[in-house]
Amino acid sequence: MKVCVVGAGVVGLTTALELQRELRNANVTVLADRFEQDTCSDVAAGLFRPSSSFSGPTEEITRKWISDAYSYWDELRKTEHSARAGVCQLSGYIFSSRDPAIVRNYYIEKVVPLYRAATEQELGLCPGEWKYGSFFTTILTECRRFQPWAADRFLENGGQIVTESLESLRELQGRYDVVVNCTGLAAKRLCNDQKLVPIRGQIIKVRAPWVKTFFYADFDTYIIPGFEGVSLGGCRNYDSYNTDVSPHDSSAIRERCEALLPSLRGSQVIRESVGLRPHRDPVRVELELLPTANGNLRVVHNYGHGGYGVTTAPGTAKYATQLVKDALKSNSKL
Repeated sequence: MKVCVVGAGVVGLTTALELQRELRNANVTVLADRFEQDTCSDVAAGLFRPSSSFSGPTEEITRKWISDAYSYWDELRKTEHSARAGVCQLSGYIFSSRDPAIVRNYYIEKVVPLYRAATEQELGLCPGEWKYGSFFTTILTECRRFQPWAADRFLENGGQIVTESLESLRELQGRYDVVVNCTGLAAKRLCNDQKLVPIRGQIIKVRAPWVKTFFYADFDTYIIPGFEGVSLGGCRNYDSYNTDVSPHDSSAIRERCEALLPSLRGSQVIRESVGLRPHRDPVRVELELLPTANGNLRVVHNYGHGGYGVTTAPGTAKYATQLVKDALKSNSKL
């Protein structure tokens, strides 16, 4: 059996590893035209915190994706690979001066080991008129480490990585038994999917080793320490294709983050990055029989995670892998 995963971001790589784990006799190939630092995943701060707006086909399936994903990251955190894979446990706060619902997260309150209301004293940790807050412990995945580690594991398991650019998924007909489409925003063109919309994000990585706790606040403000600096963010520009770093966004991000945590003032910039989050409602994880001149091509789609690709990738990878197994079973009966 030959299975091809198209796309080498965090969704593609976790799917490829899951396929190898579940289909021991299959030859799995990852095919992509962008890798590691050229992917959207590389820009992500990587904190496990899916929004309540994240949506699969049903709430039950969505919760399963999130629970499975957390279990994957937490198990990896407990292994000897955690440092090289860029996975660690992290705690922090989310504050709001506007609405108590902002600091709640019904998807993860019973998934993560700790999620509680912030005390009055904790609401005073940062400057501002904070009325509502939560403290929680979760997982951080630094994709600049995870993606190379995952690619190495995939190759060690006998996988192949091919650099190729596709104009159509139909080009893969006859080469593979099943294709798994993890192309993110490129699926808008490959699948003519008008539900897929870019949501532009920009971050600043600074050197601030004294910051050991993450902070979220109103207006998409966040400060997230990682393995290689502290991520300051952010912005969500709907339907924007601009991949250039905006000095206006940089100024606004620094102003908001330094107001929340004044010790960041003067911290050295490591880099600034822009990513286009592939947002789709709902996230598309489903089987399609794609008609071609030589019969149907079995395609399992796994894209549209928006800003929660790192968070949920292992969960949708598990779901997509089951769809691949079902497709191969149906193929063997024909």
